[in-house]
Amino acid sequence: MRIPADLTRIDNQVHAWLPVFPGTWGMANCVLIASGTDALLVDTPYTAPLTTALTAAAHRVLPPGVAISTVVTTHANGDHSYGAGLFPAAEVISTDANLTHLCSEPTPSQLQALLDRCQAAEPFDRYLLWHFGRYDFTGLELTPPTRTFSSRLDLRIGSLDVHLIEVGPAHTAGDLIVHVPSSGVVCAGDTLFVGDVPVHWAGPLSGVIDACQTILDLDPRIVVPGHGPLVGQKEVAHYMDYVRELLDRSHTLHSQGACLDAASHTLLEEHRRPDLGLPERIAVLAAMEYRHLNNAADPLQLVEILSSAIRLAPGRCQTPYRRGTASSRPSTA
Repeated sequence: MRIPADLTRIDNQVHAWLPVFPGTWGMANCVLIASGTDALLVDTPYTAPLTTALTAAAHRVLPPGVAISTVVTTHANGDHSYGAGLFPAAEVISTDANLTHLCSEPTPSQLQALLDRCQAAEPFDRYLLWHFGRYDFTGLELTPPTRTFSSRLDLRIGSLDVHLIEVGPAHTAGDLIVHVPSSGVVCAGDTLFVGDVPVHWAGPLSGVIDACQTILDLDPRIVVPGHGPLVGQKEVAHYMDYVRELLDRSHTLHSQGACLDAASHTLLEEHRRPDLGLPERIAVLAAMEYRHLNNAADPLQLVEILSSAIRLAPGRCQTPYRRGTASSRPSTA
């Protein structure tokens, strides 16, 4: 796995860091927005080495002496937020509701401890090692935002207007998107996945569709998904159609009395697409939607929900990554 050494230029003010690896958890996109002496980073990578690689790439496009002074976290998942603590001088901005999911998110040390206890003979552990064992979470701390808002927050970055728009609950309880009108760019966070079956932790799925409609209403030229390559409005619309199909079928199965496991298997059989990786995530979507249909009030258990997805992925895990092995650390290119 080779991590990009350079940012992808969208225009003179906006650059994206795009570690595009379909079929992989954790490799999230980040976006640098810079004008004059101001620089804002949308989301931060999963680990300290990845954050260091991104920071080095950012320095190559920033004017001399300009540093990242603002970090915007689109949502609380670690692959978009763990690196925020490596920008101690920056203001970290997210939504008020983002704090709700932050309480459910494991800390980096908890996630590392879970991986260190994994035994490759167990299917659940093997899956975790295969997808997350390549990462080293040491030296990181869960960093809450220093500034929060609800609904909308307008920022000025140099000569640029940057709009933060709350669209959750969708992927998580507190999602936001970032709009740079002069560049025609929207950073979608994980309300949009490209190349893999999406995974959503809050929902309902109608909230994901609504969030994507908000993106389209902004009439963007380029949309940066949370994972995957840059896309346009057509791809966002196709994604909405796919999520709508899963929503409609989930509701039909629920109304017919299908249990969650039966619904998950049916959805996987009917909606598996060869162009999308990680099909087992459909079980997470089914579990999340069933929680809403059943008016579940108990706290979300991320590991428990993920374990239900892993039951649908027999044989999908190969030799697990182990921290400290030659294959466990991504290289740069």
